Amino acid sequence: MKLFHFSLLVLILARTTATRSGGADVNAHTSLLPDAVSLLSFKSKADLDNKLLYTINERLDYCTWQGVKCAQGRVVRYIVQGFGLRGTFPAATLTRLDQLRVLSLKNNSLTGLLPDFSSFTNLKTLFLDNNYFSGTFPLSLLSLHRLLILDLSHNNFTGLLPETLTVLDRLSYLRLDSNRFYGSIPPLNQTMLEVFNVSSNNLTGPIPVTPTLKKFKIISFSNNPNLCGENINKPCSGSPFFNVTSGGGAATDFSPPPSPLLQNAQSQQGLNALSPSSRRNHHNKVGVVLGFVTGALILTAAVLCLFALIKKRKEEKKEIEAKAKEEEYYFADATADNKGQRDTNSFSLQDESANAESEIKKMKSPEKPRVMKSGSLMFCSGEKESYSLEQLMSASAELLGRGTIGTTYKASMGTNLVVSVKRLDACKTAITSAEAFEQQMEAVGVLRHPNLVPIRAYFQAKQERLIIFDYQPNGSLFKLIHGSRSNHAKPLHWTSCLKIAEDVAQGLAYIHHASKFVHGNLKSTNVLLGSDFEACLTDYCLVTLADMSSDDDPDSAVCKAPEIRKSTRQATTKSDVYAFGILLLELLTGKPPAQHPFLAPPDMPDWVRAMREDDTEVDTRLRMLVEVASICCLASPEQRPTMWQVLKMITNIKEIMDDTTRDS
Repeated sequence: MKLFHFSLLVLILARTTATRSGGADVNAHTSLLPDAVSLLSFKSKADLDNKLLYTINERLDYCTWQGVKCAQGRVVRYIVQGFGLRGTFPAATLTRLDQLRVLSLKNNSLTGLLPDFSSFTNLKTLFLDNNYFSGTFPLSLLSLHRLLILDLSHNNFTGLLPETLTVLDRLSYLRLDSNRFYGSIPPLNQTMLEVFNVSSNNLTGPIPVTPTLKKFKIISFSNNPNLCGENINKPCSGSPFFNVTSGGGAATDFSPPPSPLLQNAQSQQGLNALSPSSRRNHHNKVGVVLGFVTGALILTAAVLCLFALIKKRKEEKKEIEAKAKEEEYYFADATADNKGQRDTNSFSLQDESANAESEIKKMKSPEKPRVMKSGSLMFCSGEKESYSLEQLMSASAELLGRGTIGTTYKASMGTNLVVSVKRLDACKTAITSAEAFEQQMEAVGVLRHPNLVPIRAYFQAKQERLIIFDYQPNGSLFKLIHGSRSNHAKPLHWTSCLKIAEDVAQGLAYIHHASKFVHGNLKSTNVLLGSDFEACLTDYCLVTLADMSSDDDPDSAVCKAPEIRKSTRQATTKSDVYAFGILLLELLTGKPPAQHPFLAPPDMPDWVRAMREDDTEVDTRLRMLVEVASICCLASPEQRPTMWQVLKMITNIKEIMDDTTRDS
C-alpha cells in the first residue's frame, strides 16, 4: 500500500512540475485557436498558484476546461468563481473572447486595474465581486449595451460614478456596494432594474427621485453617511418633502392657532373687569376645552386609521387565499409496470369549485400585489422564465425513477421543451420550513458547471415541493453500468471509467470549492449522462432538506462514510470523497455497492482485476485507479484527500495514459 502511494505521488509531482515549467507557456502553443490562447494568457497572469488545471492535447480541448462553455467551438461562458485565483486581470486576454456572454471571476483574490472591456460586445453577465480590483469605475463598461447583470461589489474601486451609467438601459441587476465610490448617485431610471445596491461607499448628496430608484429601500443605500433623501428617511436641506414633516413644522400645523380664540375673548364686554382668579379659571376652562377637542380629533383619526388597516389586511388575505386556490395542484402519480413501460400521466391543477374560479377572476385587477414566492414557479438567479406554472402542470409526465428524497418525472411541454421534475417526498422534507427551502434553492440554484445538472426553477405550495432540472437524454450511470441488472454484465472499458471518474470529480470539486455545500447523496443513480455522454451530478446539496434516517436502500447505506452512516452527523466534503471512492469501485468492477466485499486496501487491486476477468492489458493504470479509490475509502476522514487532490490524481493518470499512447 505504501509503495502504491509513493509511486502515485512521484508520478503526480513529476507531471505537475512538467506542467508548470512548460504547460503554461502560451507561446509554445502556436497551433492553438485564438480562444485557447486567450484563456492560457489570462491563466498565466491571474492564476499564480496554478489552481486551474488546463492542459492541451487536442485542438478543441479548451472547451472542456474548468469553467469554460463553448458553442460551435467559441467560448461563450467563462465561470471560474471561488477558485482562489491570485494575480491580475491582464489586458488583451479574456477581452479577445468576442463571443463571450457570461464572465464570472467572483470570490477570488485578483488585484489591480481592470482592462478595456469595450471588445465584449456580446457580454450580458459580468460578476467581478469579492476580489481586490482597484481604480475608478471602468468607463469601457458603458459601451456594453447588451449588459443585463453587473456586479463590482466588495472590491477597492474609488472615484465618481459616471452620470452616463443610465446608458446601460437593459440592466436588471447592478451592485456597486462595499467599495470607496464617492460623489452623487446617477439618476438611474432603467425600467428593468430589480436588484440595486450602492451601500457601504462614500456617496453624498440627495438620492435622485426617479421611478426606478424610488423602488429601493434603505438597505440599498445604507452606510453612506452623507446621503439623504426620501428612500432613507433622512431630510436634505431645502427639500420640500422633509420640511413639511419636520418636527417644528408638524407641531405648528397640528396645533390649533390661539389667535382667533384670544381675539374673541378680548371682544367680550367686561373682560378687563374680571378678577385675576376669574381670568385664571377662564383660561383653565379654555385649556380643558382645547385639550378635549384635540384629544377627540386624535382619537377619531386613530380609529379611522385602525379601520383602514383592518380592511386592507382583510383584502390582502383574500387576495393571497384566492391566488393559492388558483395555483393549487396535484400530481397524478405516474407508475411503471413490471416490463418498464412508460407512463404518460399528466400534471394538472386541482379545481376547487366554480365559485372559487369566479371569485379569482373578480379579484384580478391591473394593480395586483407582488406574488408571494410560496405558490409560484420561481426561476433561479439569472434564468429566463421560458415557461409558466400552468404549462408545467399541463405537461405530459413520464416516471423516471423513485429516489431517496423524492420521485423524478420527465415533463414534456407543448413548446417542445423537456425538463426533469423532482417531486420531493412530503414526509421526508417536513423537517424543512418554507423559508429554509426557499433559501436553500436560491443558494444552490446559482451553481453552474458543465458536470452539474443545473437547477432551473423550484416550486412550493402547502405540502408540495418541486425542483426543475434540465432533462438528460442518456439516462443514469447506474443503467450504463448495470444495464438490465444482469449478473453477467461486463464492466465498462477502463478508458470510459477514467473519463466518467474525471467528470464526477470535476463536479464534486466545484461544489466543494464554489459553495459552502456538499453533495451528500453521491451514487450512480444520481450521476446522469448528458447529450455528449458527459457525466453530470444531480440531486446535489439537497440532503439537508430531508430526514434521511429512514432510508433503507442498501446501496445508499454503503455509499455513506462510516462516520455518518449510523449517526446524526451531517455529510461533509470528506464523506463525499468516500462516496466517490465507492462509485469508482462500482465503475471498475460493474458491481453495485451492496456487493462490494470488505477488503483492506492492498487486496483491492486483486479483487478488481478478478471482476474484470480478461481485461489485464492495462494492469498498471488499472492499479493506479484502484489506488485512488482505496485512498478515498479510508475509514478515517482526516486521511482521505480533498476532491481537488483526487481530481489532480485522476488528471495525471490520464496524462500518463496519453503519453504512453503517443509513445507507443
